[in-house]
Amino acid sequence: MNQLRSQSSPYLLQHAENPVNWFPWCEEAFDAAAALDRPIFLSIGYSTCHWCHVMAHESFENKEIADILNKYFISIKVDREERPDIDSVYMSVCQAFTGSGGWPMSIFMTAGQKPFFAGTYFPPVSGRGMIGFQELLLTIAKQWAQKRGRLLAFADQILSALNANSSVSTRATQPASDLLQKAADIFFESFDAVHGGFGSAPKFPLPHNLLFLLLYARIFNNSQAKQQALLTLKQMRRGGIFDQIGFGFSRYSTDDHFLVPHFEKMLYDNALLILAYTAAYHACGDSFYLNTAIDTADYIFREMTGENGEFFSAQDADSEGKEGTYYTWDYDEICHILGSEKGQAFCAHFGITKHGNFEGRNIPNLLHPDALACTDAFEAERKRLYEHRKSRTHLHLDDKVLTAWNTLMICALSALYRVSGLQRFLAAAQKAQSFLDTHLSDGTHLYVSCRGTTRSSYGFLDDYACQTAALISLYEVSGNASYLERSQSVCREAITQFADDKGGYFLYGTKNAPLITRPKETYDGALPSGNSIMAWCLVRLSQLTHTDFFEQAAEKQLAFLSGEAGHYPAGHSMFLIALLYSMYPPEKITVVLSEDQTSIQLLPQLPFYADVTFLEQETDAYRLLDGKTTYYVCKDHSCLPPIHEIPSW
Repeated sequence: MNQLRSQSSPYLLQHAENPVNWFPWCEEAFDAAAALDRPIFLSIGYSTCHWCHVMAHESFENKEIADILNKYFISIKVDREERPDIDSVYMSVCQAFTGSGGWPMSIFMTAGQKPFFAGTYFPPVSGRGMIGFQELLLTIAKQWAQKRGRLLAFADQILSALNANSSVSTRATQPASDLLQKAADIFFESFDAVHGGFGSAPKFPLPHNLLFLLLYARIFNNSQAKQQALLTLKQMRRGGIFDQIGFGFSRYSTDDHFLVPHFEKMLYDNALLILAYTAAYHACGDSFYLNTAIDTADYIFREMTGENGEFFSAQDADSEGKEGTYYTWDYDEICHILGSEKGQAFCAHFGITKHGNFEGRNIPNLLHPDALACTDAFEAERKRLYEHRKSRTHLHLDDKVLTAWNTLMICALSALYRVSGLQRFLAAAQKAQSFLDTHLSDGTHLYVSCRGTTRSSYGFLDDYACQTAALISLYEVSGNASYLERSQSVCREAITQFADDKGGYFLYGTKNAPLITRPKETYDGALPSGNSIMAWCLVRLSQLTHTDFFEQAAEKQLAFLSGEAGHYPAGHSMFLIALLYSMYPPEKITVVLSEDQTSIQLLPQLPFYADVTFLEQETDAYRLLDGKTTYYVCKDHSCLPPIHEIPSW
């Protein structure tokens, strides 16, 4: 019988009614494979994955294919978001087999978890140069029965190669300043000066790359880095990758000018983009960027937030069996809803035509020149279309709460509060942290996710690293020392569970069940790696606490990642941000408040790249001058005379 009905993962529950006799990842499944002498088919995906839906409909709901799976295989389903460790191990296998990776991921392996064949999506029947899933299953079943020795030998070779690769320890071979310059040059050379972004289609937002460029620009006064980041962020906001009707960013752009997105919306993308737009606003003062960050946060509050302040994981791209239907419009449809005159004006402003810009329909956008000066126009009409759109078939919401992604959102909201001064963003960040404290932690031990009252497995490196970063961010904007204390406890626990004596941190730790290999991820993909976030956390804790423990841990981690990043530093942007913080520490500003001013009033006006402490009462070292708010600034290992004006840098 299908054993997914008792699971809490929305992805696994999507397959609970399949005729395939699915198991979750569990000892029972491996015991069954051994007892029945069958290979295992492992399918990895997530609930808002378009091609996962396609393969599920074509193959896993197909009785004939299901019968083959049930007769010759033990089938296991894994939600990659709940089990990033399994996903990482077998993604490396898939990339070795195919030269690329993706989801759904299809792995064939032994009862001992050793893989011997891998791929991603397979159509149900062979054609157009692709083997069909049914033919593949029968071929592997025949090979298992008749030439198993070859498969087992191949599995051993793959495992040996994976273990050999994971045991390689790299050391820094070039100065840190060279890594920074080399990364910037790579971005400069690949920049699309017309459409923004880097390289060609598909274009992913990768906000951590933009955050690196903005910080690099600030520290080195580099206008090229600043303008490339700003143009990219501006074009994304104007394109179809940004939902012009309901706000929020889609996963990535399928074209080179950010018009046609892959329509699913992920919490982590939007959290990191809020950070990037917030930093952009502080870099240039243009409210366009701040408003984009606020609009994106409001989308999250409206559509992806639970009643207790927790943030949900993702919204699907598909509705009515097709990707993008929910988000696209007909010209006549808009004119009917808004009336002819307003409808025609709205369509002209948002690039909507009778022939369409996406499969005969329209993705609203502001990419055409006439729309550049008035992005906030037609607000009433936009709201009417948003309300109308809600009457369409609802998008699937993955309502599990992931620790790592929630903590990224806490970081984003803390930064947004810092530059906007809007108390509601700090309140939302603190409420989300309270939810995590209650539902996803036991003291310093974290869990990956929860849905309702059901928690999944013990947390992985990314959960601990991101939680540490969130607590640091909350401390920076609230001044509440309890956040700093807890960040240290969580970070110390991460070191205990995940540290490798040779350098760096493993993805899964001593409280997690072991797999066939133990990944140590350092490359920043769609999300920054846990190792790079740990680097930032260790640097910041060393600067905020001035303790030898964190200073030494930070030095060790920066040295390790310097070696890892040497071959392609542009793929390690979050580490480079940590490196910049280490080499060029933020200035320290102590503000003694007069009776008529508050920290909420002043925080948005202070430098974004600074450690700020507010004092409501004078001390022996910090006193008011002439009864007015006074700023004590230390920078570059020296302190300036106290001043009454906010520092300008």
